[in-house]
Amino acid sequence: MKCIKTISDEDFDLEIKKFDNPRIRFGARGIVFNDKNEIAILNKVNKNEYKLVGGGIEDNEDPTIAFKREVLEESGCKIDIDDFLGIIKEEKSQDNFIQTSYVYVAHVLENTNQLNLTEKELDEGAKLLWLNIEDAMKVIKDCESNLVASKYENIYHTRFIVRRDYTILKYYFDKYIK
Repeated sequence: MKCIKTISDEDFDLEIKKFDNPRIRFGARGIVFNDKNEIAILNKVNKNEYKLVGGGIEDNEDPTIAFKREVLEESGCKIDIDDFLGIIKEEKSQDNFIQTSYVYVAHVLENTNQLNLTEKELDEGAKLLWLNIEDAMKVIKDCESNLVASKYENIYHTRFIVRRDYTILKYYFDKYIK
C-alpha cells in the first residue's frame, strides 16, 4: 500500500517527542468531483480552515464504507469511488497521536443537498464549497498561516489537517493533472 507521505512535527520545525503508547486513529478522506469537475471542500469559517471531506473510521468499518458515509454527511452527496490513492500518516508527537488516513478519489452520483454535520462542525461554522482543484489547493495552503483555534481543536492539530489535505491535492495534481 503506497504511503503518500508521513507528516510529522519536523514538517513544522517542531521538536519530535518520543511517542508513549500513542492514541491511534484511522480515517477515510479524499477528493470528490462533481459534474463541473469541482471538488468538495469543507470550510470551517470560525477557524479559517479549509479541508477535504472525510473523517474517522468507526470500529470495524471498511474504509471505503467510511469514506462514502463521511462524504454523504459532510457534502450531502452519494458517490462512486474511482481510485484509491494510498494512505497518508500524521504523527503528532506533541499530542502523542498518530492518524492513518485512507485516501480516495470519487465522483458524485447524486447530490441530496442535505448535509448531516456534527455539533462540532456546526459550532466551527462548517459550510460546503465546490472549487476547481487549483483554487482548492490555494485556499487550503493559504489558510495554514491564519488558523484560529476552536474549543475542539488547537492550531497545532488543525495545521496537520490542512497540511495533510494540501499534500493529498498536490500529490493528485502532480500525478494526474500536471
